[in-house]
Amino acid sequence: MRISRLFAAVFVATLALSAADKQASTHYDPYVRGPVEENSIIKEVRHQLLMLPYYGVFDDLGFSVTGSTVTLSGQVTRPTLKDDAGNTVKRVPGVTNVVNNIEVLPLSPNDDQIRMAIFRKIYGDQSLNTRYAYSATPSIHIIVKNGNARLEGVVANSMDKNIAGIRAKEVNGVFDVQNDLQVEGK
Repeated sequence: MRISRLFAAVFVATLALSAADKQASTHYDPYVRGPVEENSIIKEVRHQLLMLPYYGVFDDLGFSVTGSTVTLSGQVTRPTLKDDAGNTVKRVPGVTNVVNNIEVLPLSPNDDQIRMAIFRKIYGDQSLNTRYAYSATPSIHIIVKNGNARLEGVVANSMDKNIAGIRAKEVNGVFDVQNDLQVEGK
């Protein structure tokens, strides 16, 4: 009896891990351009998320598409952005279901201070600001939760990725910095 329960638990865990791996391979970020042959739902969802009025440098949105179901993920600083993302994606032609798994980050004056300090360090750096600071949606996103920071987005080369990580680690009060920046074209 115990062996069958153990086997069942291992089997279910294996299925969950393989489903998570499969979802990770089909996870899209709005700020990462897709291939030319990408389907129209993915293109339109990406476009709609980028056009959200309050989507900014302190938010991270992602999505995956399975058939006509779009699953939203990421972390945002405003609950209205979570709702807006879900409502906007529902109106995309071909989408029949939206699963909104976006996390709203907790309100924290300390996290707000860390966000602004990292922003100033990264976008105040002479080697980074001319390339990344002057676009409608800057490509380096700063996510801070409970004093831990994560950098998301796309940079032109590995040197820019390293500089951004170093600048973020210079900020007082940040416990850890996870540099998840992607190098364009890799």
